Amino acid sequence: MEYTGSQYIGEYVDGRMEGEAEYLLPTETKYVGEMKDGMFHGQGTLYFSNGSRYDAIWEKGLAVKGTYTFSDGLQYDAEHWHYCDGYDRRFYTEICYGLKPAGISQVTNMDPPRKIPEGCYDCGDGFYDPVTRIIKDYRNRFLRNADDDEHEWIIKTCRKGWDEIVGHRPKLYSSTSPRRSHVS
Repeated sequence: MEYTGSQYIGEYVDGRMEGEAEYLLPTETKYVGEMKDGMFHGQGTLYFSNGSRYDAIWEKGLAVKGTYTFSDGLQYDAEHWHYCDGYDRRFYTEICYGLKPAGISQVTNMDPPRKIPEGCYDCGDGFYDPVTRIIKDYRNRFLRNADDDEHEWIIKTCRKGWDEIVGHRPKLYSSTSPRRSHVS
């Protein structure tokens, strides 16, 4: 465990982690549940440092069935998921507490939103620097390197830490605005 920075509290059988246990990863994610032959096996929960959790049934280290609950209490439901999509674009806090009055925007589920460092993007679990292609958590600790797909998704989708003047974009409005004809 000293090589990976992990901590294990539980029993060993033949030198392998076994039985009820707690396993703390260096990212501060904690697993509490059953272990067998050194792997997550049986009922167990991953607790993430941001307050979210994943309750699952594990087989030989793989989750075979589980439920993800965000830190605000929202549960992910793969079959009926309409959170912040084209069907329903409200944030969870807006669903629970209602929309803000006209003229007051809410741009993230957390209100007020975190300040994004200049040149970076808020990708949901941290800030992304497109120059280094590194994602760090909100406490500035390394999370991961973004691959090409994640890089493209973040650049296209996520909130950025700067404003850009975009100017008039007639193509944006041409299909939504009624056409007007001038009669003299």
